[in-house]
Amino acid sequence: MTITPWHSAVDFEIAERHKLDKEQIIDKYGKLLPVAGEFAGMKIAEARPKIIEKLAQKGLLVKTEDYTHNVATAERTGGIIEPQIMNQWFIDVNKKIPARGNKSLKDLMREAVSEKGVTIIPDHFEKIYMHWIDNLHDWCISRQIWYGHRVPVWYRGTETFVNIEAPKDDGKGSWTQDEDTLDTWFSSGLWTFSTLGWPEQTSDLKTYHPTSVLETGYDILFFWVARMILMSEYILGEIPFKTVYLHGLVRNSDGSKMSKSKGAIDPLQMCDKYGTDAVRMSLIVGTGPGNDTKMSEDKIRAYKNFANKLWNITRFVLTSAEGEMLDPAFTAFSEDDKKINDEFTALLNEITKEMQEFKFYIVAEKLYAYAWHEFADIILEGSKEIFAKGSEADKKSRKQLLLRVLSGILKALHPFAPFVTEEIWSDMPVQNRRPLIVETWPI
Repeated sequence: MTITPWHSAVDFEIAERHKLDKEQIIDKYGKLLPVAGEFAGMKIAEARPKIIEKLAQKGLLVKTEDYTHNVATAERTGGIIEPQIMNQWFIDVNKKIPARGNKSLKDLMREAVSEKGVTIIPDHFEKIYMHWIDNLHDWCISRQIWYGHRVPVWYRGTETFVNIEAPKDDGKGSWTQDEDTLDTWFSSGLWTFSTLGWPEQTSDLKTYHPTSVLETGYDILFFWVARMILMSEYILGEIPFKTVYLHGLVRNSDGSKMSKSKGAIDPLQMCDKYGTDAVRMSLIVGTGPGNDTKMSEDKIRAYKNFANKLWNITRFVLTSAEGEMLDPAFTAFSEDDKKINDEFTALLNEITKEMQEFKFYIVAEKLYAYAWHEFADIILEGSKEIFAKGSEADKKSRKQLLLRVLSGILKALHPFAPFVTEEIWSDMPVQNRRPLIVETWPI
């Protein structure tokens, strides 16, 4: 059996288990080293056919055959990735930390979720999170790339200096900083407190840490979310946030993953073509936390039609109101209008509870259905006869009802479709009107 521990992660683990020697045969430029004899200096792809040729000349080649196997390639260039053993910086995730009650980083990360300091939505990702921590190895945090935070380590002869800032010149020679940069997820793991002025004990840090809700994709639960919990628990001794809401991936209409190289819908083009509200609604309606969603232009177009419907609803209501102002204290509703008002109030109470439970997709869908099918198709259609033949009291009641319900719809829809609702709200006959973004939720 032939293994190459220096150039294969699998072979490296075999060599570690069996205490085998490791020898480098390829340099950092993909060329064979002197150990390869006459093939030294050649690139791997160039050397392979020549090695086969020499084996054939010596009568050692039994046969050649094509076969398919997994080859690591660079995502952007397509070049083959050849592993190398190099000195790296690691974080020991199992070491006991006296300042944290002799708990390890894995313990801190686990307890933050198991003891419900941090709640993950949807909750089935908690099991995935725990499984990842149970199988976590030491974290390699150094990278050999151009951009990023430089590793805060300086060298001078046999001396090593570790600190955020460079060592002061003491006249005994110059210090050289380590050329490696920190892993992107190490740097971004500091986000919850480094943006608030840490290491200074600022008022922002005291006020806003831990934050209430972090919203991100489930695909970076381990890369980012877990690392933020690790950093905050170790450095500050507290959780970084109370709730993690995980959204799914946005996929093409055929279910394939969107990417720059393979093609995707351009959200900026869709916003220009159909409006930003239509794009927002298409991403939210029908998509529960942690679930992927298929995106298509047809789906976005449908919510542009909904935005147009809101304009038409508003035109009818304001025309029917004939300049009358909304009276929040109005109670003289007709029997039918009182029933409609009570049903709408029940809907608002229902969606308020669901908003607090992070069921945004359900709320958006209910508001869409109510505005289009209940309010427009039934209530507004029924209002035409009241305004044509009803008594003055019934007309007054219906005007106040329509203004009240439309006002509630606009407020409740504002988080989902902020631009069209804000624009419509600016025309609403409401006393002491403030922008919707600072209005009170319609309870």
